[in-house]
Amino acid sequence: MTTKVIPGQLVAEEEVSEVAQEAATRIARALRNAIAKGSRATLALSGGNTPRDAYSALALEPAIDWTRVSVFWIDERAVAPTDDRSNYRWAKATLLDRAPIPPENVHRMHAEAPDLDGAAREYERLIRERVEVDAEGLPAFDVVVLGIGEDGHTASLFPGDPAVDTVDRFVVPVGATKEREARLTVTPPVIEHARCVFILAVGPGKREPLERIWLARGDVHRTPARIVRGCRGAVTWIIDKIAGGLG
Repeated sequence: MTTKVIPGQLVAEEEVSEVAQEAATRIARALRNAIAKGSRATLALSGGNTPRDAYSALALEPAIDWTRVSVFWIDERAVAPTDDRSNYRWAKATLLDRAPIPPENVHRMHAEAPDLDGAAREYERLIRERVEVDAEGLPAFDVVVLGIGEDGHTASLFPGDPAVDTVDRFVVPVGATKEREARLTVTPPVIEHARCVFILAVGPGKREPLERIWLARGDVHRTPARIVRGCRGAVTWIIDKIAGGLG
């Protein structure tokens, strides 16, 4: 199932806020539903400014039993967890420090480890141990939060990088380039088997990659975010009018 949610016409600052609040409301509902069905919920977070605003709003959402929510990450840069570029650092500031989430429920990626492949395998082991599998025997997060890059990437699956073709591992290292540092990322099977995927996109820079994702045909190596077209669960796009081509 795919749902598009496009907030009303607002000035830019208010539009970003409305996307964040809409995302928080829907993520909270999905977490509550997962807890009601199975007593626990698993939440996988991405980095980026728009998700960051959504996490701040999510921390204020009522009626979430955070003791029953386990938090994971979709990707992480090879930096210390206190670094300003760290996805964990911003999730901690916006959500983990503001919601009553037990520390033992928080499972960050140790992407600062010298052995990045070893760190990837360790995180995969953690996912296998802590995330319930679906009918196909693959880990199925209850909620996954994604952003979309202006180059068409999602998670840390970048155009031209072989990680987008990975089907036999759940977490892999991504090498550094001139444009970006090394990092860890989950692979397409993890995203495709999630029960609920929320994709957040705001601003004119997201219009063109979104159009490429929504096309009936396209090259996943040019636009890795097209992998969401293979998701088994519910996919909800929460975008502003400009990103959606309506502004």
